[in-house]
Amino acid sequence: MTSRTVSSLCLSRFPDANHRPTTPMLNLAGLALLALCNLPLTQGFAPPQATRANALQTPRPASWFTTTILKSTAISSNEDLLPGIGAINEGNAELFKSLESMRDAPYFRLFSVDILASCEYLPQELFECYTEGCEILPVDEEDIPENICQKDKQETDFELDGWGRWDMPTDDYYDIQDYQEGYTGYDGRDVWAYIHQRICFPEDYSSNTWKGDFNKAVSGLHSMISAQVVRGIHERILNNEPFDEETEVWTDPNVEYQRRLRDQPLAMENLYFTYMLVLSAVAKAQDRLLQESRDFGVSELQNVLNSQLIMAAANNDPTTRAASRQLQQHASVAVAGTADPGAALWEGRMRVRELIRVMNCVQCNKCRLHGKISTMGVSTALKLLVGGSQGQGEDP
Repeated sequence: MTSRTVSSLCLSRFPDANHRPTTPMLNLAGLALLALCNLPLTQGFAPPQATRANALQTPRPASWFTTTILKSTAISSNEDLLPGIGAINEGNAELFKSLESMRDAPYFRLFSVDILASCEYLPQELFECYTEGCEILPVDEEDIPENICQKDKQETDFELDGWGRWDMPTDDYYDIQDYQEGYTGYDGRDVWAYIHQRICFPEDYSSNTWKGDFNKAVSGLHSMISAQVVRGIHERILNNEPFDEETEVWTDPNVEYQRRLRDQPLAMENLYFTYMLVLSAVAKAQDRLLQESRDFGVSELQNVLNSQLIMAAANNDPTTRAASRQLQQHASVAVAGTADPGAALWEGRMRVRELIRVMNCVQCNKCRLHGKISTMGVSTALKLLVGGSQGQGEDP
């Protein structure tokens, strides 16, 4: 596993034969980001009955979202997940604070990404980003630490049949702190339709199979990005930034929260499900992450790994590991039912690779950047949890 792959985990960087070194997975910024630790990003929304004017004048306290909306029983009827949802609500603020501190480190903020790659899945008209919020520019070459460039260029090997493949490194690195995830006005519904209709399995979310769990993980990724969009709209209002009435149709964070998350079946439950998967993967990779933090001087990573949620997952706490336990049990059933255990989950490997590559169809460069990091994070989590020949994961 490449070190950058693991980093996508936290936006983390793990090297492994299936993942390119520049692959971030829990880039810990990635945890909060990638890892769907984006729940805290949605804190502070005005309540559903509030108007835009009210939201502007009286922003809600940071705890409003988790105490009013994120009620475990309102989010899920799955009794196996409820304790984990409650644990995340309790420990998310602490973890998010540590992640935000960590993503200031160059190792977790600079990524070499192919922004010019062509879309291979959908017919599209070629055009540049149509809003200022979509465009991104590479950082100056002298601002890129040499050890990061060397690490990325050394770890370019990958397995053709692996769980993910990151873009080959170039001299162009992008800073995710300069271009943070949020609202750009970009409409990515065609890409998401392709993902849900073609990359996800026909199985329902409630299916007691690893394919149903795969769909839940992808749905949770979609929910994370929806939360980022809603948060971005809310921040535009708080900052008195005007909307372009001719081109921007999504201007009310309450309406968008309801449309994208609250009223979508299982959207919030699947967000927590994916969050739990990434927590378990980060906990499994903690020794590798600690070594990376020492090699690259990222002392902030220690605070992340010492957080309540990561420590609980590392100690096999049944609440936060409920999702990974379910996935591994279902994967074990699939492995036991085939004469070739190593090939039992081949469809998962294939589809998660397509999930990463379909991000080249996103015609918003900032969205493409974060989409690639996020999908690689989910890919790395799945590899760590069920990538082994017995469906129980691999060593980082």
